[in-house]
Amino acid sequence: MAFFLNAGAPALPALGAVGFYAQQAQGPLPAEVSSGTPPRTRRNTHGPGELRWPRGRGPCSGEAGSAAQAGRRQPDGSPKDAWDKSSSASRMALLETSKYSQGSVLGSVNPDLASERQTPSFSVEKLTVRLDGGAEHTRIRRAVVEAIECDPEFSRENQYFQSQNERYEAAVRKAVHLQKKMHEMGWTESGPEFKYIYRALSGDVAFLLHRIFMRSISVLGSDKQIAKWIPLATQFQLIGSYAQTELGHGTYLQGLETTAVFDITTQEFILNTPKISAMKWWPGDMGRSATHTVAFAQLYVHGKCYGVHPFIVQIRSLQDHSLCPGVTAGDIGPKMNFEHVDNGYLMLQNVRVPRENMLNKFCEVQPDGTYVRRGSQKINYFTMTTVRISLIEDEVIIPLMKACTIAIRYSVVRRQSKLKPGEQEAKILDYQTQQEKLLPPLAAAYAFHFLNDYLQELFDKGYREIQRKNFDTLPELHAFSSGFKAMVTQYCTSAVEICLRACGGHGYSLLSGLPSLYTKIVASCIYEGENTILLLQTARFLIKCFMAASAGQPVPPSVTYLAAVKPGKCPAKNKSDFLRPDIYTEAYQHMAVRLISSTAAKLQDLIQSGVKKHDAWNQCTVQLVQAAKAHCHYITVKNFAETVEKLETKAGIQKIMKHLCDLFALHGIFSNAGVFLHDGYISGAQMDMVTASYLDLLAVIRKDAVPLVDAFDFTDKSLNSALGSYDGQVYQRLYEWAQKSPTNKQTSPAYERYLKPLLHNTLSKL
Repeated sequence: MAFFLNAGAPALPALGAVGFYAQQAQGPLPAEVSSGTPPRTRRNTHGPGELRWPRGRGPCSGEAGSAAQAGRRQPDGSPKDAWDKSSSASRMALLETSKYSQGSVLGSVNPDLASERQTPSFSVEKLTVRLDGGAEHTRIRRAVVEAIECDPEFSRENQYFQSQNERYEAAVRKAVHLQKKMHEMGWTESGPEFKYIYRALSGDVAFLLHRIFMRSISVLGSDKQIAKWIPLATQFQLIGSYAQTELGHGTYLQGLETTAVFDITTQEFILNTPKISAMKWWPGDMGRSATHTVAFAQLYVHGKCYGVHPFIVQIRSLQDHSLCPGVTAGDIGPKMNFEHVDNGYLMLQNVRVPRENMLNKFCEVQPDGTYVRRGSQKINYFTMTTVRISLIEDEVIIPLMKACTIAIRYSVVRRQSKLKPGEQEAKILDYQTQQEKLLPPLAAAYAFHFLNDYLQELFDKGYREIQRKNFDTLPELHAFSSGFKAMVTQYCTSAVEICLRACGGHGYSLLSGLPSLYTKIVASCIYEGENTILLLQTARFLIKCFMAASAGQPVPPSVTYLAAVKPGKCPAKNKSDFLRPDIYTEAYQHMAVRLISSTAAKLQDLIQSGVKKHDAWNQCTVQLVQAAKAHCHYITVKNFAETVEKLETKAGIQKIMKHLCDLFALHGIFSNAGVFLHDGYISGAQMDMVTASYLDLLAVIRKDAVPLVDAFDFTDKSLNSALGSYDGQVYQRLYEWAQKSPTNKQTSPAYERYLKPLLHNTLSKL
């Protein structure tokens, strides 16, 4: 993400996902998959006869950041270097106090957490396989995770205590080592293992924009350009970046100010940064690493501007890595997260590149200066569409799944206050308020996972059409990628924050893993398109489709519902009716149609009253955003319900997924009651039924909360959380990890300089 594909926002490192996932856009994985190394297995209680490594713990028997690693335990399972060196009886006594009675030895599972796994209503292993898309995919993913996590070069231990420079150097080291690892393991970028590498690395690796650089050339370049540049990039004979976002412009690509003027005498483009606002700002890997970039600039030929086009520009020497003549570049400084990524700035002063360096699959400047366009002008936006769809899984859904895993596991270990007098303190997940905080985000994680499958399928179909030079699907793809990127990132960001706050003070600790998940995911609301702008782009598509449908014209399949307006009232008679997918899906559809149609009517009324179109649009933008959100929410609920309907009934998976689907849908109605009550489609009495069914579901799903997050199959090293580890030994792990802080291993310089004089001065008075 390092750069921002489109966005007015930064191209944070998150975009890395694109590198790994955009490649999958060309179609499903090949049937032939390499064998790989099978993961270690064990028999557990998740299903009869199921074999696998200990869930959450990972194949290397260790937690990121803890001393509980292979070869470092006593025969009884206790870590050698954490506790056995203590000659202090008080430390051991502390562990034996009632406060630690839930489990005092790392390696044993906290009984409060273990009890949650005793009687799941479904097969956890089979659900994991379903999430992965099949048993073979699960096997490959675990083999990749094992290979990565058992390699010390990829360790994330002590990451929370590292400086920005240390994080950057570690990320570069991992990126370089990854190339060796892939060769060693026989992994290729076109192989089935490749898509799982990013998840296994938890994104903490450099050169993610290098993948975007390659993807841009593959999509926008001619066969000749691909043949020249892709082998060089694949072999890392150069390191690429992607320079689109500028200081003054991001989402509004037409406003980019970098210029590329064609010099017909030398057959070169001359690139310039005409003013400070035109400086490229945010591209990942550009600050210190990249040697080349795909830079977007306004093309001028014979004084005429032809709009924004992509150019391959060398920015650093391949001999000594010094900046090329006319190039000014560097790191933009500290950020909320992504410390390991060198997001950079770039200024160009009369930098010349050959005519052949303008990516020309769809448009070209011929030697005599003739400009030729082939296909849709919007194809330059296709890379952004690719990125938006790709980042949803890795940069948004995965962090939400991790946050849910951490918060829910912690919530069955943490006991606080008493539900009933005379009983022990209750697990905080037994409180309805805690369930209402954490279970809707859990349901959303599943809803968005299935939505991502739907979007990927839609994108794959569109990509195949574009390969055939058919650009008819681009408007729908752009609208979908924009709207769902905005909705999913906004929802998930709020959900991760809820998970953090639900863990109280310990959630605020970096060691919980939650703050870094939050500061990472919050960037997703900004990069690759600011969310409000993206929702307005989706709204523009919806208004056009609504007007077309109203006129009896054909519209894309995803919006045919706009032509089927069904005035009426919700037919639900009791609270159980609101557990019927047809009832709540119809409610969402009605709400979406109402908001879109009413906004379209307002827009038309303003225009007919003499207001100029652009002014009328601006006066409707708040409602347009609301309408776009409603459409995306409706499609998500509809897709979740349809996905559940297709699931097999055995193994209990369909039943628990039905509960989650119901919860997701009813939470949306419960939380947005006004838009459903507005025109009387749902009555006040029916809203009470919604509330009753919604709250009933919390208690039902709470019983399976831990198995549901276990099904995400994150290892401890992947979570890198003192609160969310598989064994639930929260307090011991927090203490153990805190000891690793450099501040606990050195004398405080503040003592000699400030504290000692202060204290001694006070003592002298005493």
